[in-house]
Formats: sequence, C-alpha cells, structure tokens
Amino acid sequence: MEKMSGTFAAAAVAFVLAWSAMPQALAIEPAQAPAVVSSVLVIHAGAGVGRSGLDEESAAAARIALDAALRAGHARLQEGKPALDAVAAAIVVLEDAPQFNAARGAVFTHDGRNELDASVMDGASGKAGAIAGVHRVKNPVLLARAVMEHSRHVMLVGEGAEQFAHEQGVELVDPSYFRTEKRWEELQKALRREADSQAGAGPSATAYFGTVGALALDARGRLAAGTSTGGMVNKRYGRVGDSPIIGAGTWADARCAVSATGWGEFYIRTAAAHDICARVAYAGQTISEAADTVINRIIPAAGGSGGAIVLGADGSMAFPFNTEGMYRGWIGADGVPHVAIFSDDILPLTPDPE
Repeated sequence: MEKMSGTFAAAAVAFVLAWSAMPQALAIEPAQAPAVVSSVLVIHAGAGVGRSGLDEESAAAARIALDAALRAGHARLQEGKPALDAVAAAIVVLEDAPQFNAARGAVFTHDGRNELDASVMDGASGKAGAIAGVHRVKNPVLLARAVMEHSRHVMLVGEGAEQFAHEQGVELVDPSYFRTEKRWEELQKALRREADSQAGAGPSATAYFGTVGALALDARGRLAAGTSTGGMVNKRYGRVGDSPIIGAGTWADARCAVSATGWGEFYIRTAAAHDICARVAYAGQTISEAADTVINRIIPAAGGSGGAIVLGADGSMAFPFNTEGMYRGWIGADGVPHVAIFSDDILPLTPDPE
C-alpha cells in the first residue's frame, strides 16, 4: 500500500510539472462572452380590424399608441434590460390605451363585466406566467410576470389571482376603470344580435378579435413574449381564449417567440404559438415560413382566422394575418418606430438606411 501511495504521489508530481511546462497546450479556454446582437421589439394590438369600423381619428390615435408602446419597450432595451422588461413595458402602454381590447379598453362579457387574461414567457429560461378571469388588475401583464417570478405556478385565475396581486403589490383598481362607452355599445349590439337570432347562434366571428402582445430580442440574444386581452365580446361561463395559454397564444424559446391574436379556440386546438416555433426548431423552416404555414394555412383550414407576430433570435420578423387589418409595429436598435394597420400598409422589415 505504501508503495502504491508513493507511486501515486510521484505521478501526481509529474502531472503538475507537465501542466506547468505546457500552459498553452493544457490551459482551458475562458468562457466566450455572449455575442452582441441588434435588439428588436415587435408588437401587435389585435387582428380583425376593418376599415369600415375605423375612422381617421381612431386610426391616428391607434398609431400614436403603437408608437408610444414601441418607444417604451425600446427604452428598456437601450438601457441594457432583458427582453422581458421590454415586453412588459410595451404591453403596459397598450393595456393603458382604450383603443385596444386589453385592460383599459377591454370588451364586456355577457353579464356586463370585464374579464382580463394575460401571459408572459422568457425564452432564455423557459419560465412562464399567466392569469385569467381577473376584474380589478390594472395591468394584467404585470401580474402574469409576478406569477412567473414570485410563485411556484404558471397560471392563476379569478379571485385567487387577484389575492396574489394584492400580496405582490400589483395595482388593483375599481372595475369601473375598465368601462368605456365604445365597448359598452359593442356589447349592446351583440346582445341585440343575439336576441334577434331565434336559434341563439351567438356572436359573429369578429367578436373573437382583440388582443395586444409584444416580443423582444435583447442585446444578449435573449427572446421573450407576452400577450394580454379582454377576451371576447359577450362571452359567457368564464370562457378563456388562447392569450393566457402558454403554447397557444404565447411562446418563447431560444430560437423563436410568438404572440397571437385571433379566434382563440382555434389557436388553442392547434397549439399555434408553439407550433410555429417547433417548425423553426425541428423542421428547419424560417420564421416567415413557419408563421405563414400556421396562421394562413392550418388555422383557416380548421375554421379559424387571425394573426400573429413572430420574432427570431437572428432578428428576423413575421407579421402574418388573414383579416383586413392587424395593428402592428416594430422598432430596432436605430430607435425608429414602424407601425401599420391594414394589409396594404407598407411595413419595412429592415432598419432605415442611415
């Protein structure tokens, strides 16, 4: 045993001497610093918008809100904040704008209430948070993020979610905060249509539209996604659509991020947001190819419609939709916002030349 110990000690000394004599050959390379990429923020504020229902004044107000959301998110990216910070900042602006069906501008349920849903997902960690069916949360996206960061869960609903919001210091407001005359009148029209239908056919397809969302790629190459909605006009029974469901209305991973908008039932059935990114990861499709396949082929074939925004880790973007319009926009490292509403609006997908 002593002989073996001596042999081992001699070998150890020889190894140390060899290591010292050949530092270049045996030295471990330092960890590579993350590659610096060009940050991008992409947003939407709902598909299904039509020219007949949008006057010039409303369109101008919508464009101003989109611009403000882009600038708010871009400011976080310029500060070096992670992608999720930019997503949350942009969505808060969209939630506070009464033009869009989320938070402040949420539509009414059948019984005259506003029920709010939201979700976020961090592509770098794979963590996610979601809330559904809340009535008093001023900015649902912030509560969804709190669920992700400060709970053991992914989704909280209803009164329990609002109790958690109170505990986390997420701002709660009186439900009257969400009432706008425009949305109230939309409910009255929906109720009249329902009363006129002997068969009780329920809402038209246009009732399913209205969501806001954002995607971001930060300077370290990390992706994040978020979606927020007031749901469906005249909905009943605590109906929840795709927006708060991870993989249906929201998804982010290392390669791809998605926020969807449209007829939620079909996005849930097709796991639309995840399907887009899975096609990028496993089928080798580009962001544009994957987005078009799911949004403009698979969902319509199933009977649904809508749109989405998609962002790749390489900065590539896609804005597929199959309705007359979709509120949408993006901003790059140059800080120039680009916004569009209708299908024939020009939305450049590369930074402006210097």
